[in-house]
Amino acid sequence: MREDIREEVRKFMIEDMKPNYAAIANQYNCDYRTVKKAYEEAKQPATKSELKAKRPSKLDPFKAKIDEKLNIPCSAMAIYKFIVKHGFTGKYSIVRDYCAKYRTHQVQKATIRVEHTAGLSAQVDWKEEMTLYNNEGKHFTFNIFLYVLPYSKMKYITLIFERSQDTLFNCMDDAFDHTGGVPKEIWFDNMKQVVDHAKSDIGQRAVLNERFKQFTQDAGYQPLVCRVFRPQTKGVVEALARTTERLRVYNNEFCDGVDLINIVDELCYDLNHEVSQATNEIPIYKWEDEEKEYLRELPDDLLVPYFEENITRIVSKESMVIFRKCKYSVDPRYIGRTVGIELTDDEQHIQIYYNEELIRAHDITTHQFNYNPDDRVEILGSDLLKGRSTEDIKAYIEEHLSDYDQV
Repeated sequence: MREDIREEVRKFMIEDMKPNYAAIANQYNCDYRTVKKAYEEAKQPATKSELKAKRPSKLDPFKAKIDEKLNIPCSAMAIYKFIVKHGFTGKYSIVRDYCAKYRTHQVQKATIRVEHTAGLSAQVDWKEEMTLYNNEGKHFTFNIFLYVLPYSKMKYITLIFERSQDTLFNCMDDAFDHTGGVPKEIWFDNMKQVVDHAKSDIGQRAVLNERFKQFTQDAGYQPLVCRVFRPQTKGVVEALARTTERLRVYNNEFCDGVDLINIVDELCYDLNHEVSQATNEIPIYKWEDEEKEYLRELPDDLLVPYFEENITRIVSKESMVIFRKCKYSVDPRYIGRTVGIELTDDEQHIQIYYNEELIRAHDITTHQFNYNPDDRVEILGSDLLKGRSTEDIKAYIEEHLSDYDQV
């Protein structure tokens, strides 16, 4: 007799109800007489052997850890190898059968739709390290900031080339502006821009980064951090992350980074004007009619310091700093050092400082890479053309100027 059928009819025994043999037979792909026999056996008094306590399994001490790994998910073999190193002495077949039964149970469980409240929450995540190739075969690796209001499914997504805390703050501010205000709470993944991992213990409550905590207080929302390996806690933004795979069709179909940014912006527009499968409504209209009024107005001045003062960056190994998704050059001797960035009053230029000394100024552009001519010479002289004279390097740049113009 199949154990799954026995378990099913026992549920009816507990509720003191007679099961529908045909319905259960159809569910478990068996003959209705098999179900009837299982039900009749279940009504019989238990024998002495059945009343005996079950013999403990070697797997029992490891089941909680196995369940955790299955949620990532991991294969049965990978889990077996892992628990063997932690003291499991049983055979692989026991682990394999348990994993198969667990997955079947998860698939058969009813899905409960969570009801969201207008203006209550938002969910935030990154789509990390996505790579596409332009029409000349050059690769572009980038990230996408994801923000969604679960009630209306109103979304804000934008392309970014790095995931610093400053970038997170800028994206959050843009998302508040795009969606018309601030919700009461925002759910985050266990990301390094939010959680101070150096102070958080595994399995314990996450410790928020102090600067991030101050930002949340100034913006006026309650930050909530999901448990590790529990992505379903913020399933709406996880679904949005999967939706960004629609960008794959643009592989080999765009020119440069600016073109790519425009494609992501267009996807954001499309998603907000398409019928949501979850609500069967168009997000922007549901947001406008039912949710926007419940969002708190964005504070005028409290967030300004996060974007126009005390902006710091660490100079990358390519001798660049990132500002508003684009990269700007400095002299290679500042690689690895922390520099400050200030926005000019006309908001058309940035000035880069080291130890309060101005080391470089740039026009703000939408180009992915922005080189100062002197920096370009120094960068090539420190790496590709090391040991060559300044004149040789300038001649090399002149000869390959079209290549540099592309970036």
